[in-house]
Amino acid sequence: MRHPRILARLIRGHVDEAIVRRRPIRLVELGAGDGTLLLRLAREWSARGASVQATFLDRQGLVSAETVRLFAASDWTASNVVADAFEWLKQSAPVADVMVSNLFLHHFPDERLQELLCMAAARTNLFVACEPCRAPLAMVASRLLWFAGCNAVTRHDAVVSVRAGFVGHELSALWPSGSGWTLGERPVGWVSHGFLARRNA
Repeated sequence: MRHPRILARLIRGHVDEAIVRRRPIRLVELGAGDGTLLLRLAREWSARGASVQATFLDRQGLVSAETVRLFAASDWTASNVVADAFEWLKQSAPVADVMVSNLFLHHFPDERLQELLCMAAARTNLFVACEPCRAPLAMVASRLLWFAGCNAVTRHDAVVSVRAGFVGHELSALWPSGSGWTLGERPVGWVSHGFLARRNA
């Protein structure tokens, strides 16, 4: 699905040079899994002279020592936080410069997702998400995964994810209302849906 490239493109141009020069940039990934998604961002921002303090938040501690070593090679520090996203967001902690979510938001019903986004808005200045697009092309692609050799579980999950995905401005409608944010939401790539919320200066 090429989500690392899509996320890098969504973020590019929305992170001020003043933030990039700050050492370190505070970055949080919700539902981070094994943490490898952000390696592309690490390499790109390192080329711009940025140092990043990354927090990988997931209910399972899947970030390996090798992944942490690769981040360190890009002048990043990575910490693996094993916690529920809702409980963690309720805590009092410094606001993150950037919060990223990949294939995570579509797991929640609207009421619960709205609660999550409201808490995220209080904890970051830039929120970027990449999710399944609930569209005919994405559904067709999900049903053709057998052609790529994917197993039955992956094929089932792909169809379910597309059905739970987003179209139009559904995520924008769940983001806290008011003039304090600039929102962007649109299809990205062939089968994905991108969302960006930036706090106004």
